[in-house]
Amino acid sequence: MEQRRTRRFKLHLPLALTRAGAERMTIPGFTQNISSSGVLFTSEREPDLGTPIEYVITLNHDGPQAVNLRCVGKVLRAALLKEAIEEQPPAYQIAATLERYEFVRER
Repeated sequence: MEQRRTRRFKLHLPLALTRAGAERMTIPGFTQNISSSGVLFTSEREPDLGTPIEYVITLNHDGPQAVNLRCVGKVLRAALLKEAIEEQPPAYQIAATLERYEFVRER
């Protein structure tokens, strides 16, 4: 039986990968689960293992005012979920730590 230090919550929320290492980017994705120490999400790009990343999770995206959670962590693992086909880019499942975060409200 798998034992984890922190409880995971299955949440399907919009996520944008905004930085991998020193490279700035905006690559969309979705969370699969979140805990107080990390996140599992999907993305079109595979970041390098062990590199620092920055990602933004959008909370209350259907509400009157979205609230963004800007997070900083490190890539723990990444796996290819599906190969690219003409209409769709590849999809990767990425596990990353959640080392720091801040709430950012849209104006």
